[in-house]
Amino acid sequence: MTTEILTKRTEMPVEERERYYQAGQWQLVWWKFRKHLLATIGLGVLILLYLVALLAEFVAPYGAATRFEGYGDAPPTSVHIMANGELTGPFVYGTTRKLDMKTFKTNYVRDTSKRIPIRLFSRGEPYQLLGILSTDIHLFTTTGNTPVLLFGADRLGRDILSRTIYGSRISLSIGFVGVAISFVLGLVIGGISGYFGGLADLIIQRIIEFILALPAIPLWMALSAALPREWSVIKTYFFITIILSLIAWTTLAREVRGKLLALREEDFVVAARLAGANWPRIMRVHLFPSFTSHLIVTITLAIPGMILAETALSFIGLGLQAPAVSWGVLLQDAQNIATVAQRPWQLIPAIFVIVTVLMFNFLGDGLRDAADPYSV
Repeated sequence: MTTEILTKRTEMPVEERERYYQAGQWQLVWWKFRKHLLATIGLGVLILLYLVALLAEFVAPYGAATRFEGYGDAPPTSVHIMANGELTGPFVYGTTRKLDMKTFKTNYVRDTSKRIPIRLFSRGEPYQLLGILSTDIHLFTTTGNTPVLLFGADRLGRDILSRTIYGSRISLSIGFVGVAISFVLGLVIGGISGYFGGLADLIIQRIIEFILALPAIPLWMALSAALPREWSVIKTYFFITIILSLIAWTTLAREVRGKLLALREEDFVVAARLAGANWPRIMRVHLFPSFTSHLIVTITLAIPGMILAETALSFIGLGLQAPAVSWGVLLQDAQNIATVAQRPWQLIPAIFVIVTVLMFNFLGDGLRDAADPYSV
């Protein structure tokens, strides 16, 4: 492997070779990361998703709780750009409801006599952008009482696209908040266990084994029953996040412990100890930076696990509940076979969960390869 690396480096032009050998560690990591196509795509898609979540009020055509009378369980709206053989701006046709007397199923029939244009950057429901700027400009919407339902509507006539965009705020942020808490816990507790060993290591490892042995579903059922029903959405959100974090830190703690057991007797650690450095400084300045790249990859791969946990718990009714809006809450309407058979558009939020998890895995894959920039 070393011979292949040296051969590859010697084949570089002189200027590029000098630039390579003079580059810092993180610059080398970035250069190698850019060569990973799937990782760069994953990073771009994730940036887009988080921007959409941040600007949800602007991007969503309607509010998360806005209801349209007569559009309960309406299918996705078709957008047209041609009318009578002529190219026009995007528009939707009006719809009328008709009840099928044989099946008692409500059908939505297109009314071609009504054309409702879709306007970009048009005025709609007022909102506060980022909680600061009061405005009513949306990325796109329609005029009048005919909505554009690109993802269809739920049983209460609410736009699934708008609710999916608003739901991304909780589903995407819970990953970062939860991983941040579990990362600090895993780093500190695992660091103490691996650096000191002995009785501290014995106690911490037994605690970790006890937490890992707890059955997940019964535990969540008990926690869900313990939640006060009068709690606000914010309180419930933070409670779910904290509980997820208190369970998820154990894996990282064991990884940190293993790394420190291998590094704590290295020459640079012994030299720092002889120089009078205390143990917090040794871990913060000498030990943790020696496997920073591994920690970054671990964080990247832990975030989709948090997102999936929140989605699964909310889906089965043990997590967030309405009126909270998350991808898991939206999928609660798809728990019966009738929805899958007759209203499959209500499963669209699941696509966002799948795409987000895939993009995080692609990103983690690229970071894992880039973490060792000297490899081929």
